[in-house]
Amino acid sequence: MKKPNPLILTAWVLHAVAWFLVAIKAHDYQAPVPGWMAFRYASCAILSCEGIEFEKPYQAVLSALSVITTLFFVLWSPWAVLRGSRSLRRFSAWAAAAAFVLNIHWIFLFGSDRSELAIGYYLWWLSFLLLAIGLFHVPRLMNPSVATD
Repeated sequence: MKKPNPLILTAWVLHAVAWFLVAIKAHDYQAPVPGWMAFRYASCAILSCEGIEFEKPYQAVLSALSVITTLFFVLWSPWAVLRGSRSLRRFSAWAAAAAFVLNIHWIFLFGSDRSELAIGYYLWWLSFLLLAIGLFHVPRLMNPSVATD
C-alpha cells in the first residue's frame, strides 16, 4: 500500500478493543461478558462446551457464522490488505460487508433483551463496516504499478 487507510486501521483498532470491552451486560446473577468471552460462547456452536447449548438449531448456525466472520476479520483481513491483489481486496470488502449485515442477527436473537448488548458488541459489529468501506477504497490508494490482479 502507498499509505495506510485510516478506515482500515480504525476498524482493526475497534475490533481489538471490542475483545476487552463488555459485549453483553450483566444479568442479575452473572458477570458482564467481555468480547473475548462472547466469542468463546459463540464458538460453542462449533466446538462442544460444557453447559452451553443453543435452544434452536438456527441459533447455533448463526453463532457459528459469527465465529467464522470474526476469524475472517482477525486472520484474513490483514493478509488481504497487506498482500492481496486488487480483486482479492474487492472480494474481502464484499465479505466484510456481508459479515456486517449477518452479524446484526444478535440484535434480533436477543429480542426484547437487546438492551443487554453493550459497547463491545457494537464496536465489534461496526469494525466490519469500517473494514468493508476501507477495503473498497484501498485500490484508489494503491500505486498503479502495484495494484495488479
